[in-house]
Amino acid sequence: MADDSNENKTTIRILCRKLLLITKSESGIQWLIGSPFLPTFTIVSTFRCINTLTSDPLSPDFSKESDDMRALLPRGFEVIGSLIVSTSNPNVEGSARDAIDASGKMRKALSQLENRSLVGAVVDPSSGDFRFFVSNSVIEPVTSIVFEDHPEKYVWERGCILHCELPIKLPVYYSVNDPKANMLKRATEAVAAKFRDPKTTYVLETVDASMTEALQPVIIQNSDYDLEDTSQKSNTKSLLCSHFCSEDRKHKSPSMENADKIQVSLFLATSGPSVKPPAPSAEYIPGEAKLLVVDYKVKVICYATKDLLLMDAISKLIIPGLVDQLHTMKTMTLPNLLSQHPKLHPYHFIPPGFLHPITAIYDSLYGETEMKQVEIRKCLHMRLGLPLDRPLLRIASAIDFLTAKEGANGNIMRKGTPLLKDVHIGIPSSGVHGGVVSLVQGSYEYYHYLQDGFDDSGWGCAYRSLQTIVSWFKIQQYTAIHVPSHREIQESLVEIGDKDASFIGSRDWIGAIELSFVLDKLLGVSCKVINVRSGDELPEKCRELAMHFETQGTPIMIGGGVLAYTLLGVDYNEASGDCAFLILDPHYTGSDDLKKIVNGGWCGWKKAVDSKGKHFFLHNKFYNLLLPQRPNMV
Repeated sequence: MADDSNENKTTIRILCRKLLLITKSESGIQWLIGSPFLPTFTIVSTFRCINTLTSDPLSPDFSKESDDMRALLPRGFEVIGSLIVSTSNPNVEGSARDAIDASGKMRKALSQLENRSLVGAVVDPSSGDFRFFVSNSVIEPVTSIVFEDHPEKYVWERGCILHCELPIKLPVYYSVNDPKANMLKRATEAVAAKFRDPKTTYVLETVDASMTEALQPVIIQNSDYDLEDTSQKSNTKSLLCSHFCSEDRKHKSPSMENADKIQVSLFLATSGPSVKPPAPSAEYIPGEAKLLVVDYKVKVICYATKDLLLMDAISKLIIPGLVDQLHTMKTMTLPNLLSQHPKLHPYHFIPPGFLHPITAIYDSLYGETEMKQVEIRKCLHMRLGLPLDRPLLRIASAIDFLTAKEGANGNIMRKGTPLLKDVHIGIPSSGVHGGVVSLVQGSYEYYHYLQDGFDDSGWGCAYRSLQTIVSWFKIQQYTAIHVPSHREIQESLVEIGDKDASFIGSRDWIGAIELSFVLDKLLGVSCKVINVRSGDELPEKCRELAMHFETQGTPIMIGGGVLAYTLLGVDYNEASGDCAFLILDPHYTGSDDLKKIVNGGWCGWKKAVDSKGKHFFLHNKFYNLLLPQRPNMV
């Protein structure tokens, strides 16, 4: 780490692991993100500018960029500068001035109007070297650059998270003959005014279950800010965010997941006069009028230093955050207000490499694989510098602060005892000499007969294999759906017309083709099917199976005769042809005892023909192998 001991020397402190999101061969601009609660010129993250003028990739469309950033960036973080990659302008100081000027305009568009010095960074495309400048009274170069060794500790030892969730129903009256979008705007402004209403009450409490008995909730009213006589105020005036912070956090690794979290609940006044009416009590609309109720679910997170007053956390972070998100939802709703009303829902994510959360607002009217949603996520991936072939911002990977009350692991999706995961790890070797092992990539859950008290012994092995496959896609965050039950699998096949209605509730077998139909319907996942006429032919497919595990990495279902298995990998010696198959057997009927499962061979390496001449795959049965394809999309 560089030496920044000279207090008189301006220092740029870099916390983000990936500073450059734009390739050196293209021109572009990035926003440098910091926090008013961290030392000046501390760069926490960087966001790519994706809305620029057609004529110039270095000229941001500030209106679109500010709308996007306002929705994406939590309160407590702000634009502190910008970085420019210019392939045509050799004038470094000129580019730095342009970067500082752009960040100043961006801050103005975001209403971040307080005066502060800004950072201008320039990248030399040929060498990849960074040059930093700051705007004090003049543009000055900076030579003291610190790359923080423990960035998570730097951010989260001093900071905490505030979370506020609020369902809102907006009644919008409009004329049938002349519908006006400003009706939604006025309704939105009325709710925004309520957030600042003197009678509006905010209740703050810890999310840490171990502290709930020791700390009582803190109640803050907006009217508290207007009292001149401090003796009338409760002691809440002097309480800091640290009031809700646990000393136990010192024994945990500093991170967003382990940070102190404060839950904020909002109670609007429903009776009694307001100092200033936020909206007219009655309004005349000529002609025929209709009522449209617009449903919003506002979910805001904010970053605050632990020594910030709780009252200031409400007034400077929570309320502006609620207003920002409400106006963002209004803007997203307006284009389809009267035709197809969107169902907007905010989700919070911690993308790989980021020190702080971001917020994405998705329209739940569409499925996650619908192209409109895919394009929205693609733009987010581009802005954040994330790969375009992995689902990192799907609903399944969203964080939920309220689940922290349910247990240490934060997992309340499944009732009862969690299923075993990755049971193949640590099992004995396959016995193939000189082979290359190719395995499933990522985690899965082991589904087998008689789980959840459901008796499917003798007919449900393919259903269980499908459940294991779906669990892989869920854990890898390709989907947010729950793992389907046998009945839900049957209902899916009836809905697509593959089976008659009498199939629901039956004990009829299904095979690889039916599994492919269900995966396509529920997950939008396509599958490749390999047919072999006899179990003796399966070793001939090892090269193809190894390629699948190397490139796709998904579990494979093997169906033959009346049996179905899940294939987790192959061990293959291409020179000798010797091979083994890593089989996860859904026919197991015992308890979820890992030792019992492994020792009993319910998960283990199987050779087509073992040393005693016994065939695992029957020579007089055909087999279908279902190879689910990993979606190459965000």
